[in-house]
Amino acid sequence: MTFKKNESYTIVAQAKCNVAGFSDAYAKFIERVTIDQNSKSLIINYGRNLAHLALHFDRVPHKISVDEINSYLYRMLEHEKKSKSYFKQTVYGLRYWFRLFDMPDVSLKMPSIKHEETLPVVLSKEECKLLFKASRTLKHRFLLAFAYSAGLRMNELRMMKIADVDLYRKQIHVRLGKGKKDRYVPLSNYIASRFPTYLSEVKPQVFLFEGLTPGQPMGERSIQYVINEALMRTDINKSVSMHTLRHSYATHLLEDGLDLHSIQRLLGHSDIRTTLVYIHIAQVKPQLGYSPLDTLYNFPHV
Repeated sequence: MTFKKNESYTIVAQAKCNVAGFSDAYAKFIERVTIDQNSKSLIINYGRNLAHLALHFDRVPHKISVDEINSYLYRMLEHEKKSKSYFKQTVYGLRYWFRLFDMPDVSLKMPSIKHEETLPVVLSKEECKLLFKASRTLKHRFLLAFAYSAGLRMNELRMMKIADVDLYRKQIHVRLGKGKKDRYVPLSNYIASRFPTYLSEVKPQVFLFEGLTPGQPMGERSIQYVINEALMRTDINKSVSMHTLRHSYATHLLEDGLDLHSIQRLLGHSDIRTTLVYIHIAQVKPQLGYSPLDTLYNFPHV
């Protein structure tokens, strides 16, 4: 189908205006996502891709045949060269949508998603120091060091408030992380020693890292810009994102001798299998085993 493009409309708004029944169906989708307490990113990603599909066929997704959807997905991968992430979000969105409209049999016919077992990019400790030092301003240096010091996800860093940093108890309160779970992580002594200077010079009002508007958090793009700018001032030849700092945090903790279950808790992983990936990255020397009988009677075991 063809429709008039308007830059002020989102793709979802276009689908609501041009596809019969999409507006009511999308309202039901939003209602269900809210009840399920899913994230806003799910609404954005699923909603955008479902709207694209609806506009392409000029029908709501649950009135499109499986064969038509498969042809659409094939063209998306082979001809339009969409990313695997985009393809995955489309398939997941369709599964969610079909279950919502009592079509579980159709949901099961959606293609399976093969997960690539790739290892994350990790910076060495020296590379971390180079990256922090390369940042142009105190705010940027503190932002990168703070993110690494606590192994934070992007939104956890963005939404971190000044009040969440407890200098007396030496801990950071990470609110509503992935899965909407709170957790506490240790506050670095290095960060604690520089915290008063950061506050007095940068003068954030509510959030620890604010954008151009006082009292409002920095945007994701602004934070990635900080990373990219610092990266260009180094000789590090790696693709670096906020999650790279998080991976580096976990890997370095493991190399420093912290056990996996503690790392799992600090990262906020619900499944230990997610944390196990760092075993394949960390440069940890194997240790010789010993008999616990020796420790019972205080005999030397090394």
